[in-house]
Amino acid sequence: MKLNAKDIASGVILILFSVVALWLNQDHALGTARRMGPGYMPMLVFWVLLGLGIFVLVLGFFNGPDPLQRWTGIESTTIALGIVAGTVAYLVSHSLHPFFTSTYNDLGLGMLVGFLVITWSTRWRLIGYICAALCVFCLLLERGGLLLSVAAAIIISALAEPEHRQRPLGVFGIMIFLLALCWWVFIKQLDIRVSVWPQF
Repeated sequence: MKLNAKDIASGVILILFSVVALWLNQDHALGTARRMGPGYMPMLVFWVLLGLGIFVLVLGFFNGPDPLQRWTGIESTTIALGIVAGTVAYLVSHSLHPFFTSTYNDLGLGMLVGFLVITWSTRWRLIGYICAALCVFCLLLERGGLLLSVAAAIIISALAEPEHRQRPLGVFGIMIFLLALCWWVFIKQLDIRVSVWPQF
């Protein structure tokens, strides 16, 4: 066996994330393939992610050697600060607004703060902004509607890559295309019961 430490670590992280996400998704109604509930699509995505994690983990035992790189001081510090800041945000979120007392909005806020903190390190910036965009999407979807949550996720994820920050028209074009596609697939074709416009 030729171990690839990066693939093994990535596979374990994907598996853990998908297992926790599948467990948290149990609170949502699944519905059927024709009448999807709010938990149906996330369930499919998490099962695919679990399969991908297992695939990456198995490959990691044979396609090495590729050791993990050592973290620098700033990388370790931003991870620690992200965990602390996210935990504090999670703990105080209930006192900020009643919005954070329902479902997992408090956890979403904590994760958002933690991921934004780790973007201070250039090596964590890409994954930090992408994960922060997913958190913003989840936090906005219920009250902000599908279009606002998708637009916010696209804008925040575009911050991850300097090339995208220099081409705002390209990001805007992708955003318009994805907004139209999401509306056509999820609202028009699948008739998923989610608000399209903000419900503040």
